[in-house]
Order: sequence, then C-alpha cells, then structure tokens
Amino acid sequence: MTILNFGSCCIDNVYSVPHFARPGETLPCSSYEVHPGGKGLNQSIAIAASGVEVHHAGKVGNDGQWLIDLLKNRGVVTDELRVDEGPSGHANIQVTPDGENSIVLHGGSNQKITHDDVDTALRNDNYEFLLIQNEISSLDYLIEQAAARGMKIFFNAAPMTESVKSLPFELVDLLIINEVEGEALTGESEPDSILTKILGRFPKLNVVLTLGQDGARYADSEGFLSQSAIKVNAVDTTGAGDTFTGFFVAQYALGRPMAEVLELACRAAALSVTREGAASSIPTADEVAAKL
Repeated sequence: MTILNFGSCCIDNVYSVPHFARPGETLPCSSYEVHPGGKGLNQSIAIAASGVEVHHAGKVGNDGQWLIDLLKNRGVVTDELRVDEGPSGHANIQVTPDGENSIVLHGGSNQKITHDDVDTALRNDNYEFLLIQNEISSLDYLIEQAAARGMKIFFNAAPMTESVKSLPFELVDLLIINEVEGEALTGESEPDSILTKILGRFPKLNVVLTLGQDGARYADSEGFLSQSAIKVNAVDTTGAGDTFTGFFVAQYALGRPMAEVLELACRAAALSVTREGAASSIPTADEVAAKL
C-alpha cells in the first residue's frame, strides 16, 4: 500500500510577535527563524512518521534542495520531486505568545506544476492513494487523471480559494477541511450543517471536519462520528492541521476503524502543538503512543 502525496514544499519564515500586525502597523518581532514547511511537505512527513510509505511529488525552487534532503531524512520517498528554476514557495508566519498563527503564502515553484508533470508522476501504477492540497497548480487535471487510473483521492482543501469550488468533487473519495473552509464551501457555520450540506451535494464523499480545540468530526452516508480534542498546553499551532491530516490519511488508507483513526489523528495533532515549528513539530507514532 503506497500513498502519493502530490503537494507543496515551502520555506517558512517565522516571526514571534506580541500580536498579529494590524493594518498600517509596523510591528517588531522578538525572534526570527527559518523552517521547512508547506502543507504537502508537512503531511508527507506526518504520513511517514505514522509508519506508512509515502512518495512526494512536486517541485522546489533552486533554493530548495535542503527541503528534498529533509524529506529523505524523515523517511519520505522523493523520486517524483523536481528542482525548478526560480524560488521555492514560501510563507511568512506570525506566531503570538498564545501559540496562534497568521500566514501569508507565496506559491513559487508549487504553482509551476504542469500537465506533463502530472502525467510523469502518475506513470507508476503502484500508487493506490493520492493526497493533494490546494497549494499547487493543475489540480483539476491531477484529480481527473488520478481518478481515471482508479486511485482513491484524498483532498485537504486548504488554503481555501474560490477556485476550489469548481474542482470535480465527485471524483474525490475523502475531503478534509476545517471550520473556516467548511463555511466558505457551504455558507454554513455550524459543524453538522456544514457536513450535511456537503453530503447533500456529494453523497458518496467521506468528509472530515477539524474543529481545533473541539476535536474533529467524520461524516459519510451512514452517519457522523465525533472525537474530542486532547487537552494540552499549546506552544505553536502551525503544524497541527497537517499533522492531523497526515496521520488520518495514513491510518484511513490502512483500513483501521474510523474511531481509532480519528483518535490517533487528534492525539498526534495535540502533541504537535506542544512543540515549535511545523515540520519539526510532527511526532512519530511511537511518541504519540508514549506521551498521550
């Protein structure tokens, strides 16, 4: 069983600030650090950390070889990852004392994915599952081609943009979103209403709605399932969503019972917020089992 994650790789510039910068405000930071990031990179590391084989496809810029090296060192197969001219994608992240974050993203090489790149990555018939996020180009073509090859498609629809609404959701098997993304897709703000509306449009879809401090909910045609969040002292929430997604996708692909999948993903996300950084905060399955 092999997962192909066709996703982003980014360089994260992290600024520690007393509060998020307001319009017109010049705000000094108390510290500045550079970290690896991108939802794709983080989720690949999380899948590998959970003990499942994952291949990462995508592009980095001519400043991004260290991102490829990092993925390799964390157990991710990088044969489908290419180096492109120009800069890698990068994010400017403000982190407040209570661990909340605000992110501005530049796509860089992540937005240079072509149809040829998709065809090249999908030539391997051994991939059973495809994980994608909304940080690369050619998503519609990627979904269509993966579905034509019989792959099960997992879509983390983040960050949310207007273009997401026109993607072929009928070809997607599993959708993972948070409350903000769910409201943008449906116009609803209450979790059950979000899930009900999505399933009303796409009854064959399996949906996961992450709720931050309130845990997560799973829904399919047979009903809903809830998992409470694990209470911890948060230091940095930057990588929580990606940790949850990676662990969830890995265990879901293994066919574990949904209640176990939800609980393990929530536990992994909880442990990640007790550490600083995004990729660097992702725990291993053994750490999750030992500490929570």
